[in-house]
Amino acid sequence: CISKTIGPGKIEKVPKEDAFQSKELTQMQLDMLFVDLRMESIYLKENFNIKWVAEEGLIENIAQVVTEYKQTRGLLPLKVYIHGPPASGKSTIAKELCKHYKLHYVRTNDVISEKIAYLEQIVAKELEKVEVEGEEVEGEGEDVQEEEEGEDIEAAKELLEAIKENMKRNKGRLGDEYLIKIMKDKLMSKPCRNQGYVLDGFPETYEQATDLFKEEEEEEAKGKMPKFNEIIIPEFIFSLTASDEFLINRVINLPESEVAGTHYTEIQFLVNLKRFRKSNTDDVTVLNYFDELEIHPQFIDIAVYEDSENKLTVSKIIKEIGEPRNYGLTDEEKEALERQAAEERIVKEAQEKAEQEHKEAKEREERMARWEEWNKQQEEVKKQEQELLEAQSVPLRNYLMKNVMPTLMQGINECCRIRPDDPVNFLAEYLFKNSPDID
Repeated sequence: CISKTIGPGKIEKVPKEDAFQSKELTQMQLDMLFVDLRMESIYLKENFNIKWVAEEGLIENIAQVVTEYKQTRGLLPLKVYIHGPPASGKSTIAKELCKHYKLHYVRTNDVISEKIAYLEQIVAKELEKVEVEGEEVEGEGEDVQEEEEGEDIEAAKELLEAIKENMKRNKGRLGDEYLIKIMKDKLMSKPCRNQGYVLDGFPETYEQATDLFKEEEEEEAKGKMPKFNEIIIPEFIFSLTASDEFLINRVINLPESEVAGTHYTEIQFLVNLKRFRKSNTDDVTVLNYFDELEIHPQFIDIAVYEDSENKLTVSKIIKEIGEPRNYGLTDEEKEALERQAAEERIVKEAQEKAEQEHKEAKEREERMARWEEWNKQQEEVKKQEQELLEAQSVPLRNYLMKNVMPTLMQGINECCRIRPDDPVNFLAEYLFKNSPDID
């Protein structure tokens, strides 16, 4: 019941031994799951006049229970539409948003390929079934389920042939009559309805948006806001803007390996850009459809950020949308992130240590180089001072050698010969008596 309402309808039978080993279930939860009884509150039912909301039980009211569960826990789907010219980075931004918010990436080419593969798988299973049956004769009575399966297989064959024929006529492009239906089926799928999606560049025109999001059961009332399917209508609209010159320069600077085999070749890109500008004028644009529904687009000029990887644009969009609307990370994902963070921290610390050691070694080398240079300068200064001192002392030495040293040497020699008790006083008297000026 729960799986059919919020999932693909498939369940997995888990043995009791595996259930007890599960880390995600507490003992109380296991005890509740193993109580195979149909509970009924007889006392409340007989003694109280209660207005029941879901008297029939969980199974009959599962849709209402799921809605209340999502609203109470804030698990509402997040639906985003990215609009912009070619080479504006729509796909990169859309994928990053899907990765951050755990949403489903919806692009026309992927959805078409997925639909064709699904139809081919149905047809292939039917062919295998026919081959296995061989020449066996079918029974007279065929139950209703087999008839419905036969009708589904026949419808799948017709749709597959029609899609391929249409794409062949339109040179590989699928007409809107099939494209709208396939895209609507994708948006109405349970993954997109439960978790949400990011639409990459589709719808491209006002008419496509009207056909894609219109309410099938109700007709549009004249003079009033057009009816739309609230289940699949986008909640956030982001329009990327940039000049033709900026976009052309971005494509020119792309590596050849990224351009090869894509629509970013020179001729194809200019054709796509021209078609986009023609479909998005002030008066005619798909954004007018959302304006009429009071879902106003937010315009982002990607040229302002000058970011080829669009990281700043993604950050701005995440800031506008807000926090994710899911349970968050599982225990395994948290452990993986913690391990990754620890590894990154170790690598970062090692890099910082290596950089610090390199920086210190470089500073030591520079310090030693400065010290050696200072020593050289000091030696040079001392040498210059010595040379200057010697040059300045030559006249003084000449003066002393001529006028002082002859008499002084005689006095010293006489002092050494006589050896008086007071040699200093003797030398002074000798110089006084034998001074040439006195003579």
